[in-house]
Order: sequence, then structure tokens, then C-alpha cells
Amino acid sequence: MLDETAPLAQMQRVQGRAGAVIGPGGRLKRLWQQGSGKAMLPRMHGRAPEVVFLNTAGGLTGGDRLDYTLELEAGGHAVGTTQTAERAYRSRDGSARVDTRLRVGAGARLHWLPQEVIVFEGAGLDRQLTVDMVGDAELVMLETLVLGRAAMGERLGDIALTDRRRVIRDGRLAMVEALGIGPEDLARAGAAGLSGAVALATLVVFAPDAGDRLDRLRAALPPMGVVRAAASAWDGRIVARFMASEAWPLRIAVARAVETVTGGPLPRVWQI
Repeated sequence: MLDETAPLAQMQRVQGRAGAVIGPGGRLKRLWQQGSGKAMLPRMHGRAPEVVFLNTAGGLTGGDRLDYTLELEAGGHAVGTTQTAERAYRSRDGSARVDTRLRVGAGARLHWLPQEVIVFEGAGLDRQLTVDMVGDAELVMLETLVLGRAAMGERLGDIALTDRRRVIRDGRLAMVEALGIGPEDLARAGAAGLSGAVALATLVVFAPDAGDRLDRLRAALPPMGVVRAAASAWDGRIVARFMASEAWPLRIAVARAVETVTGGPLPRVWQI
């Protein structure tokens, strides 16, 4: 007979750490990984090295913790990405936590281009990304969220999502963004809410010539339709926002924008 008063079993939780330090010429200086966090460097030919992060647990739920670090020394050039989309599953207790730290040395170029995070119904997710960069370095940074699984007809009604991003440039705070999505935001109609969007992306460029790339980026943005997108530039940066009622058109639009601002190909692990 089932004893409904018995305490729930203690579930095993993910604890993962991974990171790499890349020197001039793309030379790997240091690599570490622990638990479910992995960092791989596929063999590349004629292009910048790619550091591919992977959570071998296959997804995140309440109480899980991932820590990723990627550092480029002065003059280094690398691409950071994830092997596949990360998935935030239903959480029974608390939120999963993902902390990412990026460091970009003098004259270095880091393109941080992870694949999307897919948020399932009932998920709890707390993400934080911190960048410390030198002023003459280049940083291209992408973050993409997909709310629900379109193939399953899932429409989210109850999630707890917190997403924070901070960029420190030459020791001064250059950007702070905080996004919180809960049940009330999912239910709110119109421009004050998500306005029907199920996929969101932000693409940021910090570079001495960032403003010179704005016209090319705007020309690459899709006309207003399924995907809504806009970009602006000021103070040595570009910020582009994307939102869409379907995830795949947004992915295509974001991919084109990334290729435009970086002047190079997408990470090899992306499936486009």
C-alpha cells in the first residue's frame, strides 16, 4: 500500500564545472572540467578555435548547478558555444543555476555564441553571465531563449526564469541587463508582456568599430513579420533584439545577424 505521508526521495542533482584559457594564436593554455560540465576543442582548419561547452546530464532542473568559464589572453581569438540547446525541465524544488564568466584580454576577440535555452513548463532557472574585458578587445555575445516546445504544442503558463547579464569594460560597468519571466508575464497580452513571442534573442557587440557595423546589421535583419528585430549602436557597442512567435524563423534571423557582425561562419556545431 502506498504511504502518502512518506517523505519524497532525495533526487540526485547536477554539479558541473568547465572552463578554458586561450592564448595568442588560439593556443590552449589551460582546460578543466568536473562533473557533468565538459569543454571540448574540436580540430579546426583555417578558422578560430572553438570551445564547445556541454552538460552531459542532458538538461537542468531544480537544485542543479553549472559553472562555465572562458578566458582569452591578450591577442587571443576564439569562439565559445554549446554543443546543443540547453533544456530547463520542470523543477520540483527551487531553481537550477547557471553561472558563466568570460574574460577578454587586450586586443583579443571573443565570440560567445551559445545555442538556445529551451524552457519547459514548470521550470525554474536562474542564469548569470559576467564579462570582464579590456576596452580595445572585441566581444560578440548572443543569448537566446525559447519558451516551450512548439513540436509538442506546449504553451507555458508557470515558469520562474531569471536571466542577468553584466559587462565590465576597462574596469567600469558598461552594461547591465536583467530579465525575469513568471506566470504573470506569460499571461499578460500586448506590448507590456511578451506580445505572443515564444522565442527571444539579444545580440551584443562591443568593439572599437562597433558603430561602423550597424548599417550592415540593419540591412541583414528580416522585415517585420513572424520575427521582429531592431538594432541600435552607441558608446562602442551594438545591441540587437529579436522576438518571434516561432523558434525556427528566429534562429535563421539570428544566424544571419551573427554572420554579418562577425564577418565569419557560424560555429560548426550549430545546425542550420
